[in-house]
Amino acid sequence: MRHLIKGRTLGRRTEHRLSMYRNLAVQLIKNEQIKTTEAKAKEIKPVVEKLITQGKKGDLHNRRLVTSFARDKSAVSKLFDDLAGRYESRQGGYTRMVRAGYRKGDAAPMVVLELVS
Repeated sequence: MRHLIKGRTLGRRTEHRLSMYRNLAVQLIKNEQIKTTEAKAKEIKPVVEKLITQGKKGDLHNRRLVTSFARDKSAVSKLFDDLAGRYESRQGGYTRMVRAGYRKGDAAPMVVLELVS
């Protein structure tokens, strides 16, 4: 039985998976758009939504929490300076997934995960 088990393991150990989540979240914040597999996008979407919500709060405690997760000063400053102001009046739903076909090598479904304007 799968009681209290949530999320996908994506065929990776915990450390590798968390590192991948960090990298994907930072790249999405920096570039505002990434192309990845559907499973990875579904896992990273709530992570980025929570980071943006913390960025909207804007206090020092949330900045330190985001910095401890993201570990990239330029991404954190963009999140708190630019994105927080953009999503100030929005109550959630900061990201969008658009299907982008299938990957040639293994036919994995690909999506474009982007920040909503």
